[in-house]
Amino acid sequence: MSNALLLSSTATMNTKPELEIYADDVECAHGATTGQLNIEQLFYLRSRGIPEEEATSLLVDAFIAEVLDGWGDLNV
Repeated sequence: MSNALLLSSTATMNTKPELEIYADDVECAHGATTGQLNIEQLFYLRSRGIPEEEATSLLVDAFIAEVLDGWGDLNV
């Protein structure tokens, strides 16, 4: 799975998901998503009195936290 967050109106992302399958009877899936911050989520935070910069930071942090949660404990 490949997820990308575009943080400016001029940002672009090129992705090519790939699979390596070593057995003929394996079922698997792949996907890729690319997008900008959800303006409804940003509006919600702003309507609660959170400044735009802080609201944007909260949404970006939530995106990153979701990615890091998928890694589990790396024992680093």
